[in-house]
Amino acid sequence: MTYEYVCTSCQHEWEASQSISEAPLTDCPQCHAKTAKRQISGGTGFVLKGGGWYSDLYSSAKPKAASTESSTESKPDTTAKPTTSTADAS
Repeated sequence: MTYEYVCTSCQHEWEASQSISEAPLTDCPQCHAKTAKRQISGGTGFVLKGGGWYSDLYSSAKPKAASTESSTESKPDTTAKPTTSTADAS
């Protein structure tokens, strides 16, 4: 992760890439004082847009096509159904 830091002595600001489990930095790279503080930032690495996914990573339900009775009655059945024979061909 990338963290933002600021030195409370010289007001120098910088970013550092660290693992989440690592301890925060304390040394300022500019003035070398041990007064660096990790800043709380909003972060921009994770953004959810659109209606496809929820924050729990499960997909949302697909919207069903709106159909009316008149449109389903007027359409002929175009699906081909295979014919099966139960008689033996001996």
